[in-house]
Amino acid sequence: MKINKLNSIILLGLVAIISILVAQLLWTKEAFTLEQKKLSQKANVALLEVARKLYEGKDHESSCQNPVQKVSNDYYIVNIQNAFEPDILEFYLRSEFKKMNILTDFEYAVYNCQSDEMVYGKYISFSEKEKEKQKVSFPKHKNLVYYFAIRFPNETTYLFSSMRFWFILSIALILILLIYVYSIFTLLQQKKYSELQRDFINNMTHEFKTPLSSILIASKYLSEQNPIKEDKKLHTYTNIIINQSNKLNGHIEKILNIAKSDYAPLELKKEAVLLVPIIEETIENIQLKYPEAVIKIETLSKDYKIETDVFHFSNLVYNLLDNAVKYCLEKPEITIGISVENSTLKLAFTDNGIGISPKNISFIFDKFYRAQNEKSNEVNGFGLGLYYVKEICNLHNWKIKAENNSKNGITLTLSIPYKK
Repeated sequence: MKINKLNSIILLGLVAIISILVAQLLWTKEAFTLEQKKLSQKANVALLEVARKLYEGKDHESSCQNPVQKVSNDYYIVNIQNAFEPDILEFYLRSEFKKMNILTDFEYAVYNCQSDEMVYGKYISFSEKEKEKQKVSFPKHKNLVYYFAIRFPNETTYLFSSMRFWFILSIALILILLIYVYSIFTLLQQKKYSELQRDFINNMTHEFKTPLSSILIASKYLSEQNPIKEDKKLHTYTNIIINQSNKLNGHIEKILNIAKSDYAPLELKKEAVLLVPIIEETIENIQLKYPEAVIKIETLSKDYKIETDVFHFSNLVYNLLDNAVKYCLEKPEITIGISVENSTLKLAFTDNGIGISPKNISFIFDKFYRAQNEKSNEVNGFGLGLYYVKEICNLHNWKIKAENNSKNGITLTLSIPYKK
């Protein structure tokens, strides 16, 4: 994925989530306003009903068309124009508020004609414990004689509690936004590290290839000299230098290909080849490096053919054998079992090495992974061998699995689709 495309996707995702969050906050604000209006309407209806009941049984009807006046969001006054008892008022307030499902605490005060001031009535709580009487100032209103005032001290808290769903949804969206930002930050950091890693590999392999090319040129020139050709032992050693330099050059190309495969898959040049001869040739090469290793092939036939890229398949086998020898505390003994089961060619590499911890066995194909064991400090490497093997298997649509043997060592099994 190109950088510009990735940046565009990140930016669009960020804009989309922020837009949804802003919309959610605006909806929450609108919902709060609606809840406030709803509470105001219910309080108005309840107080009208209280005023009507206070007139029942009186000699004259109310001359006031709208006795309820809203002074502020949490403060109302009700003009009765008739004398009434505070206890009866409290009873009607409790019952009407319950009917209208107004379950928040309230306090009331009534106008006292004798003292010409508002007299605090009571704090009414719908919770189990009623609060003690508080001295809260209720202002006196002009031109009113028989009236009472109502205040909802916890109106904001009550409204917020009725909007739990909106707030939970808003918090969830904020968390999603934070997680998204954190994920993007982590992704960019990983991308940066990946680029640094790729540059390091490219530079490292370039530094290897320059002296290696000089070694190959010098070795080939040396092998063509008459004194070398006449001395059989020197000629053999010179050919070993050339062959192993070519092998090293191939491994460097493999590392370069792995670095490139982060952006584009490796290209395979498949052809139908006999399986056993390739393995036998690879065994000969590995025994030049490890003469003490005992490697044998167990197969019922030498005529098995597979479709593969010979270069990469040879490297795959070489890596598996190389690992088996390096991670062995005694004389290396490796068995390569070849068999066919249900249209699948099984290629099992069984060794007598130190094995691997069951909790770590699933990680051995990860890039740059190296298990910590008694041989890890002795064996040099980058943790790319089995990662390369896994990549080649994936490109061929083969399967590979690793399992510990019953006694010691591990068995790596390749499953290759096979048609006779």
